[in-house]
Amino acid sequence: MHVLLIGSGGREHALAWKIIQSEHVTNLTVAPGNAGLAEIANIVDVKADDIDGILALVQRDGYDFVVVGPEQPLALGLVDALQARGVKVFGPTQAAAQLESSKGFTKDFCDRYNIPTAAYGVFTDIDAAKAYLKTMDAPYVLKADGLAAGKGVVIPETLKEAEAELEDFFSGKFGDASTRVVIEEFMRGPEASFFAICDGTTALPLVAAQDHKRAYDGDTGPNTGGMGAYSPAPVFTDNVLAETMERIIAPTVYGMAKDGHPFTGVLFAGLMITNEGPKLIEYNVRFGDPECQVIMRRMQSDLMDVLIAAEAGELDRVEAPAWFNDPVVNVVLAAKGYPGSYDKGTVIEGVPAANARDDVVVFHAGTRRGRNCGKLKANGGRVLNVTASGDTLRDAVDLAYRVIDEDIDWADGFCRRDIAHQAL
Repeated sequence: MHVLLIGSGGREHALAWKIIQSEHVTNLTVAPGNAGLAEIANIVDVKADDIDGILALVQRDGYDFVVVGPEQPLALGLVDALQARGVKVFGPTQAAAQLESSKGFTKDFCDRYNIPTAAYGVFTDIDAAKAYLKTMDAPYVLKADGLAAGKGVVIPETLKEAEAELEDFFSGKFGDASTRVVIEEFMRGPEASFFAICDGTTALPLVAAQDHKRAYDGDTGPNTGGMGAYSPAPVFTDNVLAETMERIIAPTVYGMAKDGHPFTGVLFAGLMITNEGPKLIEYNVRFGDPECQVIMRRMQSDLMDVLIAAEAGELDRVEAPAWFNDPVVNVVLAAKGYPGSYDKGTVIEGVPAANARDDVVVFHAGTRRGRNCGKLKANGGRVLNVTASGDTLRDAVDLAYRVIDEDIDWADGFCRRDIAHQAL
């Protein structure tokens, strides 16, 4: 089977690393890829959101199966376009992808199907939004309705700060994504990221992870796309799993099918584990990044068995995946200045030495090779993902930071030093 994987981040490198281990796969192509993906797969220079370019590529090369990694092409309808051409593709349709591409859609959906989540309001008018703020207690949760690369959420501590943020939102802080704004109550409790593979009627649970959204130690600083993750998540007990499947995942699969948008793909539930049980923070419709990296490291089964069955609507015939018990941690190395402005083109050394260690895999995100020198260079905000496993979570964390300190040589990068602190 010749597989085409869409994307260029750490998530896609982890997916590719797992996909090429499959007995089903003879050839893997990635569009547009990165420097790490170029070491294990064929690379074609077609951007993930270039729908026409991807369709032309598929028509030219005749791939047997397409896996869509990031959210943008899903929201743009890539799956619909491929299905219309008879191509087997794993991922939700554009209508089903609204669970991520519109937070307002998801909140209304949860209300309709009694899925536990935060109280909320959706606004296109700033005066109405400010009036709603005054009915709530601080802190306040403000979200851009549309896609904002994982950065469209702010949590002001005071009413004055919240009103100022609303001014910024409606003035285009997140572009078109914040022309509609969702305001939510602040929920308290530990967070967890839970993943299930769905085929429109059946949901197959995977495992949970916990990620770190804030840029700096102690969960301070601005929200980012994710600075690290670990799995398993101790807070996600068997009881929490059962309640999540019963009260959140199952009603979502049922409701989407009933509404005429059956969901096939990865259902990623961002959860708050409250005193009243798990509540949905938001849905994503693809693997999380940086969570995917630790989940792929832990997955013992053949990933393609599950993806093929989901695309065919046959998940009820698939056994639950097996998992390695050893904890895995992922520490993200980002360019200094991220998630604000940062330099590209800085040189990174030491990745081969890191990968030579037992229990370590470094997944690339924003990387490229220098055209003339061939050196590894930074080409984005989040650049490398140092994943490590160990007998205990402490062992895995210590190994990841040892690799960063002893092997990776990148003066223009930084990382959080407290990944997995909730569990440790």
